[in-house]
Amino acid sequence: MPSFSLTGTDLITDRLVLRPWSPDELAAVLRDSRLPHWAEDFPAEGDRVIAGFLAEHPEGLNAYGHRKVVERAGDLVVGSIGLFWPPSEGSLEVGYGIVESRRGRGYASEATRALVEYALTAPGVHTVRAGVELSNPASVRVLEKAGLERWSDDGTVARFRRTTGAAGVSQ
Repeated sequence: MPSFSLTGTDLITDRLVLRPWSPDELAAVLRDSRLPHWAEDFPAEGDRVIAGFLAEHPEGLNAYGHRKVVERAGDLVVGSIGLFWPPSEGSLEVGYGIVESRRGRGYASEATRALVEYALTAPGVHTVRAGVELSNPASVRVLEKAGLERWSDDGTVARFRRTTGAAGVSQ
């Protein structure tokens, strides 16, 4: 059973909504403005980087692309998560960030699990992967809790992935 439901373009989890970026929200991040439905410390530096990336690569704003992480309880934007589209040989990379004020609540793992499961339903996608510096143990735990498996480690960076089997079943 999936860890999310799909309502329109939103992925809904127990506590979060993963919602596509609007052009107005991206523009606000790029001009360093704040919108009222954002957590006090949103956007973080990573969100600014993603907004710049999306401004240059609007193809990242597709159904399987980048999204805001929104608390369902208060409709507050608390981070962002995304898949780097298009797939390369059936593989996509996932990246995520939750603002400091909302860390430690399991939001990153919950959002990552849902987006990875959703990504594995995309035509031609069989693997979702992520790399994380071993000096960031919290992010290592996020990927483990989200159901990704560590498949390599060079002593500095660990690489995680989740794949579908031959029958299309997630592993």
